[in-house]
Amino acid sequence: MELRELLEKYKAGELAQDEVISAISNTGFEDMGFANIDTDRKKRTGIPEVIYAAGKTADQVRQIVQRMYDKGLDILATRITEEMAQAVLAIVPKASYNQLARTISYKHKDEVCSESYIAIISAGTSDLPVAEEAAETARFLNNKVVTVYDVGVAGIHRLFNKLDMITNAKVIVVVAGMEGALASVVGGLVNKPVIGVPTSIGYGANFQGLSALLSMLNSCATGVSVVNIDNGFGAACQASLINKL
Repeated sequence: MELRELLEKYKAGELAQDEVISAISNTGFEDMGFANIDTDRKKRTGIPEVIYAAGKTADQVRQIVQRMYDKGLDILATRITEEMAQAVLAIVPKASYNQLARTISYKHKDEVCSESYIAIISAGTSDLPVAEEAAETARFLNNKVVTVYDVGVAGIHRLFNKLDMITNAKVIVVVAGMEGALASVVGGLVNKPVIGVPTSIGYGANFQGLSALLSMLNSCATGVSVVNIDNGFGAACQASLINKL
């Protein structure tokens, strides 16, 4: 809660003096013993606290979500399992679960998006879990999102059919496995920032995404930057910051 809002609620008699003092002296995080929820992250960085669910138990995720929900914080958890999703839905029934993206999210109130949008492109259908993670994250961060899926270099004419939609975006996220060539192709066609997301999709010499990562890092197209393998979340956060400049 902002300081001005606190003072207005105190003046209106909606908050007691002790409640105001407690809120003002807040340390900026919620100590749960096994986790510290960073309640000030959005103010510092523009990106709120997000739960990375991989490696956590369903009960740990449930407890973190419960605390965030009670504190009025918006909720996004990535790399969620079905068990975790059901645990969250039991306490936040209106949360949105995307099984393909492995995300679950809840916003206490909708915020107005700008007219500019992020284009998220996937090379193949097999890349969709990472592309959908990026899309869900970008929407959670109050961005308009346009998705263009299954337009990889093996059938490049499919990409050209959507080129107007892509070039009108403020920033473009390109998700590709195999040899990761799509990021370079898009980078050579547009005058917007391109964020490449290599995926672990591919046969043996793909090395679980390493070949796609190296291809994107070695791109000769200008304006292409790259995040880690399968990191749709990180790409969406970067795209959101660019989109809101």
